[in-house]
Amino acid sequence: MSTEGRAAPTSPGPSTSRASIADVARLAGVAPITVSRVANGAESVSPATRQRVQSAMDKLGYAPNHAARALRSGSFGAIGLVAHRLARTGESRTVEGVVEAARAEGYTVSLVDVVAPTSDEVTAAARRLSHQAIDGLIIIRAETSTPATLALPPRLPVVVSDSSLIRRHAAVSSDQVSGTRAAVQHLLDLGHPTVHHLSGPADSSPAQVRLETWRETLRAAGRTVPEPWRGDWTLQSGYELGARIAADPQVTAVFCANDEMAAGLMRSLHEHDIAVPQELSIVGFDDIPVAEYLWPPLTTVRQDFGRIGAELVRMVLERLRGGDDALARHVVVPTTFVIRASTAGYTPRTRAPRS
Repeated sequence: MSTEGRAAPTSPGPSTSRASIADVARLAGVAPITVSRVANGAESVSPATRQRVQSAMDKLGYAPNHAARALRSGSFGAIGLVAHRLARTGESRTVEGVVEAARAEGYTVSLVDVVAPTSDEVTAAARRLSHQAIDGLIIIRAETSTPATLALPPRLPVVVSDSSLIRRHAAVSSDQVSGTRAAVQHLLDLGHPTVHHLSGPADSSPAQVRLETWRETLRAAGRTVPEPWRGDWTLQSGYELGARIAADPQVTAVFCANDEMAAGLMRSLHEHDIAVPQELSIVGFDDIPVAEYLWPPLTTVRQDFGRIGAELVRMVLERLRGGDDALARHVVVPTTFVIRASTAGYTPRTRAPRS
């Protein structure tokens, strides 16, 4: 029997019976249709109204009708997914892996793309998804969040990827350390005196892991650790920093924190008449589809984004099926070093770059 048709209590607030949509509407000061829209994830609700309705839902312990049906069947058949900047290759390919793995298990995916991976943004996204009737939650990025600042719905199974929450929740991440070591060591083995680094943004945990591993690898080899250049993952940042890299004759090898910055750098070097790899070797990270079609084809570190997505789904379903021991688990997905034609043996740079 539908709970929406019941008479509302005389005063809003928690009760021993299940709260109705009318109870939530009265407490939030909105129409019942607005509560329905929030519960179904409609976009046509202002952020302030959505927040007010979700707070009323939380206070009353409201569950939509489809949630009540799911409580009887034991599953909503849906997984919530919080991602950040889907235009980025890593995020979009991981989301694709999650969707494919969830579909194979008979689950749908409800996605929220947050503007920034802050505690407030991720908390708001998680609350919004929890009111849309999900069985578990996957967080792709929560870079600046900590267990103390992030408020997730209680008893909701959560799995994270590459975030500061790895020690608090079940987690899946790529082997950033081994991949970076392989890239830097490859360039050193080719005879380069040192390896420069085009880093990702400071607020990215994968970028920071690659930066620190690059430094540690050079120190372990007894090599000079140059000042890194800071990019933002984009083609444009690699291209713009290329002018500075081309102008420094001491730079003969660059490890780029992702393939897109490497591609931008390669174009800039071409425009400055610096030959790759004869004068300057480049290694990227990710192995995006375009990497092997650049000229020269890009040497890079391959991340298995499909497997990362599949592992995230597997772990959240394991939690749902009673695998409480998964709470502290951390699955590390191996990377693969792929040698192509953008790296070569060390040759001192003698020509001035073309301005």
